[in-house]
Amino acid sequence: MATFDPFTPIPLIGQRPLLMIVGTRAVTSWMSVEAFERAIGPKEIHWINGASHVDLYDKKRYVDPALEKLAGFFGEHLGQQ
Repeated sequence: MATFDPFTPIPLIGQRPLLMIVGTRAVTSWMSVEAFERAIGPKEIHWINGASHVDLYDKKRYVDPALEKLAGFFGEHLGQQ
């Protein structure tokens, strides 16, 4: 397990759209950046100012902008073609 790298298989996602929503105060934000950098398809990273990782679960002032971004992203990339 010491040599396991969870980021290695990320390119296997392929050309599928990827949206990473990350709080600027999230201790885990480095993981989102690492995953984002390794993704090879259409990708976007969206920062929620002032949010921690947990804030994005249930704090309206952080969740609402995340939901707005998700709706737009899904509409653009997963809508009818």
